[in-house]
Amino acid sequence: MNHYNLSFISDKDLFNHVKETVEKYRFKIDLKKFNKNLIDPIKLTFDSKIYNKSIEEIVESEIIRQMDKSNTNYIGYFHQNIFKYMNSNWKVPKEGFDLINEEEKTYVEMKNKHNTMNSSSSQKTYIKMQGMLLKNANNRCYLVEVIAKNSQNVPWKISLDGNSHEHEYIRRVSIDKFYDLVTGERNAFKNLSEVLPSVLEDVVASMNQASIENTVFEELSTISPNLLKSLYLLSFNKYNGFDSFNL
Repeated sequence: MNHYNLSFISDKDLFNHVKETVEKYRFKIDLKKFNKNLIDPIKLTFDSKIYNKSIEEIVESEIIRQMDKSNTNYIGYFHQNIFKYMNSNWKVPKEGFDLINEEEKTYVEMKNKHNTMNSSSSQKTYIKMQGMLLKNANNRCYLVEVIAKNSQNVPWKISLDGNSHEHEYIRRVSIDKFYDLVTGERNAFKNLSEVLPSVLEDVVASMNQASIENTVFEELSTISPNLLKSLYLLSFNKYNGFDSFNL
């Protein structure tokens, strides 16, 4: 294991946490998983013709999109769980807030992007934080955003029932400022970002992970040798007339 030289997390903890995240990544996909939310062959046909791509290329793009969507959730796991290695007071509860520090009376909701929440979910989260202040006026609540518009630690301003609200102890914080709060180091997040590629290289080398196992095309070929036709039959095989569908 290489030395990553971060003062706020040990080399071993950082390596293991990154490895746990990588192990959650999807490396396999089959037809059942590919069609879990029901593939739309009409859209795939539009995409193929409009972008002048083969249906094979369009299906491959859809496979990558599906896997990427799952993997994005695991990046959330990485961001949320790394703080428990920096300070034992930080916990990841099974429900409620994403991250808590009862010693410091701090409660955190963490979002990957500043525009992740719609108006309804933003209001629900803010009301939950207001509830924490009602329980204890010394509680602190943070909405932490990994991809924020600005580096900031400011009161979260929000509209509830047409009225503007903000409170000094309910704050909107970018991830760099939150790292600063947790570690006491202004550039802690920057320093982590600099060593992360090396950590990932070490982790991947240690795992000997095989390439992605993709059986989608093979399984589609058992429905029909014509890939596009197989997609239509996959989704519409019980619809009127599709027992004699031809392309």
